[in-house]
Amino acid sequence: MAQATAAAKPATTTADDTLKQKSRDANVISGGHLVAKALKAEGVDTIFTLCGGHIIDIYDGCLDEGIRIVDVRHEQTAAHAADGYARQTGKLGCVVTTAGPGCTNAVTGIATAFRSESPVLHIGGQSALNQWRMGGLQDLPHVDIMRPITKFASTVMSTERVADMVSMAARECFAGAYGPSYLEIPRDVLDREVDLSRAVLPKPGHYRASVQSIGDPNDIEKLADILLNSERPAILFGQQVWAARGHDEAVALLRGLDIPGYFNGGSRGTLPPGDPHHFDRTRSLAFGKADVIVIIGTPFDFRMGYGKRISVPTLVQVDMDYRTVGKNRDVALGIVGHPGAVCAALLKAASRRLKNDRRQARRQWMKELQAAEDAALEKLMPVFTSDQSPIHPYRVAYEINEFLTEDTIYIGDGGDVVTISAQAVRPRGPGNWMDPGALGSLGVGTGFAMAARLAHPKKEVLCYYGDGSFGMTAFDMETADRFGAPYIAVIGNNSAMNQIRYGQIAKYGAQRGNIGNKLGDMEFSHFARQWGGWGIEVREAAKIAPALRQAREQVAKSGKSAVVNVWVDPNEYAPGTKNQTMYK
Repeated sequence: MAQATAAAKPATTTADDTLKQKSRDANVISGGHLVAKALKAEGVDTIFTLCGGHIIDIYDGCLDEGIRIVDVRHEQTAAHAADGYARQTGKLGCVVTTAGPGCTNAVTGIATAFRSESPVLHIGGQSALNQWRMGGLQDLPHVDIMRPITKFASTVMSTERVADMVSMAARECFAGAYGPSYLEIPRDVLDREVDLSRAVLPKPGHYRASVQSIGDPNDIEKLADILLNSERPAILFGQQVWAARGHDEAVALLRGLDIPGYFNGGSRGTLPPGDPHHFDRTRSLAFGKADVIVIIGTPFDFRMGYGKRISVPTLVQVDMDYRTVGKNRDVALGIVGHPGAVCAALLKAASRRLKNDRRQARRQWMKELQAAEDAALEKLMPVFTSDQSPIHPYRVAYEINEFLTEDTIYIGDGGDVVTISAQAVRPRGPGNWMDPGALGSLGVGTGFAMAARLAHPKKEVLCYYGDGSFGMTAFDMETADRFGAPYIAVIGNNSAMNQIRYGQIAKYGAQRGNIGNKLGDMEFSHFARQWGGWGIEVREAAKIAPALRQAREQVAKSGKSAVVNVWVDPNEYAPGTKNQTMYK
């Protein structure tokens, strides 16, 4: 009887049994494991995801390949985190979502990466091919949805092609100006196992070309001659310069030719504040008085007044995307190439030929600009140091700037928050500035902050939110803490979507100005305490700096995020908001 009972016992599978089975089937591989192998070949060490039945075999493959799996509470955060990780590492970011709402929830993050030219691979699930157009669970036309906001979008139709398609999508992310790609992989394609010898698995380092192009060498010589004959040149460096890691060459060009430099987007921090070639508050003046302006790595979009605000005898544009050069306004010379390579080639072509009288003229030009910079700062100091109550939002940004170190990554997430930050916050090093970019997405901060801290565990991360943007993705602050990536969250709280509120008041009057933009009064300091974090309410300007120092200490001591909720005046706005320049 005992023998019969023992014989009837179901067999149990141990971890050792699983390892033995994998060893016996070493020549067989599933689609999900091919995804993981291909991602590893691309240098991906982290994926951001929210689980779903369509994609779990990818997780199994990532475990075998040593790829970190960061699971969030909302796919928007996952997509923003993948974007942020790409910006901070210079490598391919990766977000993995399930089908249907998993994909659509990530759309804002992918669209943000698209407008910001960030290399992100979005891998999404789909119903099985044998359920094609039958109305399967979470079935949507994902590729059609994603195609307008990606550089490449495709379905993977066979398991044998999974790894090849991943590498194809990744190449597209880095072709010309960077950007996101989307791959939809049906569930049966992921789960199916094939003989490894039949799978197309590109060899790392053997399917990429160099992107260090300088364009036409004759155009480099032309630009060198233009700059050599200039007395009042200026260069504006944009997002591409940091994304393509051309910042060292950019600095060398400014110093080698004694040219004032201006920076926007991710290129903020390329030079530290106080550097003799670093300028930021005199861009309008420089663009009005310069004899040559070179725009490197940023489009003539609304942030640049579509190029129409630039009045200069000679305007040159350098970009990684041919379609961007000369778009919205004419240029004297256009070059398509890698920002760092172009800067290096230009310096080589021009540096030995720069005459002393030109160099002296430029130094005088920079002295003129520096005097204007000092005057602009002096004009701002009354609002930067204002003790008014409610707190002036410029005071918050100023105190944050004073708080930053060389190892602090600053993130702006909001409307007026970002606009005001650009007036006050001066990052101390390359890569230490992150913002939503041209799409103007709210809610990027939590994903960016988590990604930044995961990419740089030894750096401090501070995200300055508007209260509206904080409410969109803040629950994933717990995710950041869960994965050992705590950060400091500062909230400029005016209980409103204030950038839009101003426009409504100006257009429709005070009685209708608060419709659709007023929020409740939230003491967000209580929020992080739910999972062991720390928070504080700040209602007096003099208490901002002590609160920031306490937050730093708490994050270091507890390993949990800190929330500094600063109550700011709802009736103070950024100049750009008052002028509604974002719509002009």
